[in-house]
Amino acid sequence: MSMRVTPTELPEVLILEPKIYHDSRGFFFESFNQQQFIQAVGQDLSFVQDNQSRSTCGVLRGLHYQIQHPQGKLIRVLSGEIFDVAVDLRRSSPLCGRWIGTSLNAEEQRQLWIPPGFAHGFVVVSPTADILYKTTDYWYPKHERIILWNDPELQIDWPQAQTPILSGKDAAGLPFHVAELYP
Repeated sequence: MSMRVTPTELPEVLILEPKIYHDSRGFFFESFNQQQFIQAVGQDLSFVQDNQSRSTCGVLRGLHYQIQHPQGKLIRVLSGEIFDVAVDLRRSSPLCGRWIGTSLNAEEQRQLWIPPGFAHGFVVVSPTADILYKTTDYWYPKHERIILWNDPELQIDWPQAQTPILSGKDAAGLPFHVAELYP
């Protein structure tokens, strides 16, 4: 297998690390291999949409999820560095309301798999960052939900020193205690 798979404190959320081949010309690695991905996550999932964003230092996007048409997301940083967060929103899970956060950067090429049933968000910690993420379902604006990034119940330990730069919809996110959850 050309990637290492590491479960996080939320066991379904996985860190995927590709084997990178370096030589005098630069490097090469498989950024995605469907067979290896299925083996890593233990289910046959297909990706239907790729999204790419660029943000500057301090931009925080999230915590996003879709209550209907839930999306699994495979997150990768093309340039720069982010602190990436997943929050378990499955009411039936003993870990509901728990979160994990990890650094993703272009140098290490680690990816984060966030399955359906979790909210996702990130903050940029480098001057800029380009992020690519694959999704298992399409974006449906009417089903999108947002949990407030600094919800006191979640107590996410974001790594920025200053107040983050938020979109209007992210600033208006709902507190966790009133958020719609998955079964």
